[in-house]
Amino acid sequence: MNFAEVEAWVRANLPPPPAQVLEVGAGAGELAQSLRASGYDVTAIDPSSEVADVEPLALADLRRSELPFDAAVAVVSLHHVEPLEESVERLATALAPGAPLLVDEFDAAQLDERAAAWWLAQRRARGGDDSETPAELGPKMRAKVHSIELLVSVLSPWFEIGELERGTYLYRWHLDESVRPVEEELVARGELPLTGVRFIAQRRAR
Repeated sequence: MNFAEVEAWVRANLPPPPAQVLEVGAGAGELAQSLRASGYDVTAIDPSSEVADVEPLALADLRRSELPFDAAVAVVSLHHVEPLEESVERLATALAPGAPLLVDEFDAAQLDERAAAWWLAQRRARGGDDSETPAELGPKMRAKVHSIELLVSVLSPWFEIGELERGTYLYRWHLDESVRPVEEELVARGELPLTGVRFIAQRRAR
C-alpha cells in the first residue's frame, strides 16, 4: 500500500525527474508507478515480487549498471534484507557519489507494551487473528527485524547519515489511514511512542 505522506516525503527529497531511481523492496510497485508517471526512471526490485513492474530480485543480487542510480528509496524494506552487509555494499556501488538514499523504517525498539496493545486492538477490531499478547509482540518483532542502530552502523561506511526523523508508523502496519489521526493524538498526549523513523543517507565519494 502506498501512503500519501510517505510519497510526499520521498518526492520532496528526490532529485528532479528524469532522475534514475532504485526502489528497494518495492512490494506491489505502487510508489514506483506513481514516480514513473511523474517522469522518473524507476527500477523497482523485490525478491518476492509477483507483479510485472517490479523485478523479483534481492538487493544482494542487483546487477551493476553502466549508469549509476541518481537516488535510491527503501520504504520499510532494509530491516528484512539479508545478507545485510553484502546487500548494502551492492546498493552503495550502484549509486552515484552524492546520491541520496531515502530510508523510511519501523523502529521495533520503540514497540513497547502500550504500542503493542493499541495496535493489537486495532487489528482485532478489523478481524485480525494475531495471537500475540502485548508483552510478546515487541520482543517477537525485535527478533525478526534489523534494528535502526544496526542499519545505521552498516550503512555508515558507505553513506553520510543524516538526522533521524521520528514519526508515527503503527497506522501503516496492516492498518490504514483512518487510524492515523488517532495515533497522532495519542502520541501527542504521551500515550504512544513514535515507532517510525526516516533519514537520508548520502553516498560517500568513492
